[in-house]
Amino acid sequence: MNAPDPAAVQRDLTRELRAQLATMTGGLATEDYQQAWWDWYLRVASSPQQQQQLMQSAMQAWADTLQFSGQAAQGAPLAPGTDDTAFANAAWNQWPFNVYARAWSNGVRWMQQAATTVPDVHPKNSALMGFMGQQVAGATSPAHYLGTNPELLERTRAESGQNLVRGFQHWLEDAQRMIAGTRAAGTEAFQVGEQVAASPGQVVLRNDLMELIQYSPTTPKVHAEPILISPAWIMKYYILDLSPHNSLVRYLVEQGHTVFMISWKNPTAADRNLGMDDYVRLGFCAALDAVCAIVPKRKVHAVGYCIGGTLLSIAAAALARDGDTRIGSISMLAAQTDFSEPGELSLFISPRQLETLDAMMHKAGVLDSAKMGGAFMLLRARDLIWSPVLQTYVKGERVQPNDLMAWNADGTRMPCRMHSEYLNRLYLRNELSAGQFTVQDQPIDLQKITVPMFVVGTETDHVAPWKSAYKTRYLTRSSDYTFLLTSGGHNAGIVSGPSHPKRRHRVLAWSDAATTLTPDEWMASAELRPGSWWPTWQAWLAAHSSGARVAPPAMGNAKAGFPAGDAAPGSYVRG
Repeated sequence: MNAPDPAAVQRDLTRELRAQLATMTGGLATEDYQQAWWDWYLRVASSPQQQQQLMQSAMQAWADTLQFSGQAAQGAPLAPGTDDTAFANAAWNQWPFNVYARAWSNGVRWMQQAATTVPDVHPKNSALMGFMGQQVAGATSPAHYLGTNPELLERTRAESGQNLVRGFQHWLEDAQRMIAGTRAAGTEAFQVGEQVAASPGQVVLRNDLMELIQYSPTTPKVHAEPILISPAWIMKYYILDLSPHNSLVRYLVEQGHTVFMISWKNPTAADRNLGMDDYVRLGFCAALDAVCAIVPKRKVHAVGYCIGGTLLSIAAAALARDGDTRIGSISMLAAQTDFSEPGELSLFISPRQLETLDAMMHKAGVLDSAKMGGAFMLLRARDLIWSPVLQTYVKGERVQPNDLMAWNADGTRMPCRMHSEYLNRLYLRNELSAGQFTVQDQPIDLQKITVPMFVVGTETDHVAPWKSAYKTRYLTRSSDYTFLLTSGGHNAGIVSGPSHPKRRHRVLAWSDAATTLTPDEWMASAELRPGSWWPTWQAWLAAHSSGARVAPPAMGNAKAGFPAGDAAPGSYVRG
């Protein structure tokens, strides 16, 4: 019997310990935060001047709090004097609540100054210190607790505590749903295939990774060139087919386009070895084969959203490398090809953090959506954690979700191998923009992409910051290139509907492959337009089609091996 390999035993033990620790930290790598703390502490400890500055600002904050407390104790209403909207209500002008708000505001201000202004601290460590400070600020805010929030106390008095009774009932219901693994309360109003993902169509291809849906036409004639959409696999595809009023699929079909949509399988532990090459081959390329068999001899408008757009760029470069010319245009929606500036997500990208995720995924085979969502929630803790908790469990008000919220609660899993490759090769090593990424062991080059491109960024995107999405201009060689920036965030900015009174967008096009502008120069030059970006993009698609209107293609092509099967939305979206 062979003796166990000591190195393998050590590796497995380390991985198991990381996985166990991750269950207690929500998947965060504690080493990164320890390193950030020590970097900050040692810089302060070795700088008497910095210590003096921090001590001086702390004394100023303390003196201000004492002076304000004395004034507030006299009884007259006195605003806490902070621009934090949590304390805007006049109830916060009364003692002692105004003192709580003032003391907290001074403390948070000092803490953020101390965390982020110490010289020579590594920028990543400074950002992590600021992030930790944000979490402490949220956890200590007097606005987040019943006993120190005058609005909550008045609500409780006025209702004789019935708000707390309802809140406890809501908490019990949510706990039961979490244990049972059922969806969040209120999302039952948005059933897949009925209220959402309801555009009619049929599944024309199903393999081990995805289903391809062909949508039914609603116009007697259609544009000759079909549209193939590659959505993100981190969430269900139907963010692009929500309710009828904001379904991108429905809108495109009503404008006379033949639309195909990839619906990714929700992987299980059995799919742990699916990698990026599989998502290219069994995902986008298999879908492209089917589309070209159903609508032959026509170029395809390829569209990618979020990481589905990154996949599209990878697949397009691989096809161009191999001399495949079936793609007629590329549209990328809130997608990145250069990951050197991933925005706030950079807080969660480091070798130690990825080792922690690998340990979690190795044990389970997949990464659950709840573990992915936790980091995103911490970035917006006030809006995504504290406000919902107070609203639901203290005020006793159950906020009814809308279609986008229901979709967001319908999460998916990520295969171990694919997610590890994605994070390591793209986020950590940035291989795609460096020209080092390979598909089927052969290198690809984004410079090979020369077809017309339409790239969309969103102003407040914290997943794919628009200045990062903008870099696709530098990496490709399209002589017909348009960049559009829309108001809104990563999801709501894309799902704007064909008309939206609160939306605006900027757009600028190039007619050569060489001219570039910095993001700030682009912002100064781009035309500002009111309303949704959808009609602008649709007009671009129509202009980049042949102009011919033809009879709609048949649903599927049984002779070519792509028969029309189950009705949309298919079965994978329900997994």
